[in-house]
Amino acid sequence: MGNPSKDSKKGATHATVPNEKNHHILIGMRDGVSGDFKLVPRKDAVVSVFDSNFLVGDGIWEGVRARNGRIQFAKDHINRLFQSAKAMFMDLGLSKLQLLDLLHKTLDANKMSNEPHVHIRLVVSRGLKSTPYQNPSVNIGLPLIVIIPEIKATDPGVKMQGLKLITSHIRRGPPDVKDEMWNHISKATDIQACIGANVTGADESLMLDLNGFVKTCNSTNFFIVRDGEVWAPTKNNQMQGITRQKSIDACRANGIPVRELDFTLTEAYGADEAFCTGTFPSQIHVREIDGRQIGNGKRGTITERIQQLYTEMVVRDTERSREEIRRDLEGRPLSKL
Repeated sequence: MGNPSKDSKKGATHATVPNEKNHHILIGMRDGVSGDFKLVPRKDAVVSVFDSNFLVGDGIWEGVRARNGRIQFAKDHINRLFQSAKAMFMDLGLSKLQLLDLLHKTLDANKMSNEPHVHIRLVVSRGLKSTPYQNPSVNIGLPLIVIIPEIKATDPGVKMQGLKLITSHIRRGPPDVKDEMWNHISKATDIQACIGANVTGADESLMLDLNGFVKTCNSTNFFIVRDGEVWAPTKNNQMQGITRQKSIDACRANGIPVRELDFTLTEAYGADEAFCTGTFPSQIHVREIDGRQIGNGKRGTITERIQQLYTEMVVRDTERSREEIRRDLEGRPLSKL
């Protein structure tokens, strides 16, 4: 393994402040055959070579943040996971509230109730197979559920510096090929776009759709600002970003003009501001695309305002009690954001 401080700089949108506690985390695992839920030390958390994710990349996932023991935007993330599961014809074998409880159990076992910067990778595999074959008919039992919580604060230096993007030749595909709304384990196209950024010294790749319109980056959603108006790429060929939608909601609730529309690289190059969004980085400004400086190369005033509004939204959401969050997930909200 490389030096943690150097590793933390790789992938600027997900650059972190290293934390030694992450070497000793307990990982929550719901076995699909026995149904047992166990908390397993990191070094002992393993899966079978007959697991569906390993064999054929058949699974779904969520990236989730937690603040002081509260799951951030729990309803949105859990609903998105269950929507992906339904689209994939995958029975998780538990309710949304039961999954929320497993997330809380994992946080509590790791004594994270006072940690403000926890990132959880929630992974669901279709589960164990009797033989290496893509058809789910050879699966045994229910899906495997894995909950990996780590203490991950965003690297403030990288966030202040902003992102350098390069346009990828890899395209965001249409929903009749692989629906980008699935949070699917198979990230081959995103990884190829990511590698393209790596080899050119960029932080992320900007991806277009089949018609040449700007869509997303390889791991984050993308926005520009022109003449005081925020532009978000249309939903076509779009990743179903929760932070993307929360950013749009924050604009609409606070008088910031925002539109969803198709736009080109030329319009992105000429933007006054640009920024990316994601569960881990929240919002991070873009300083350069394909060698063209965006605006003055620094974080713009509208991007900064959206960051502030989003942070306030996160605080309001995670200051609720766990019982309030549970009731919100059930459709019985006690408070309104």
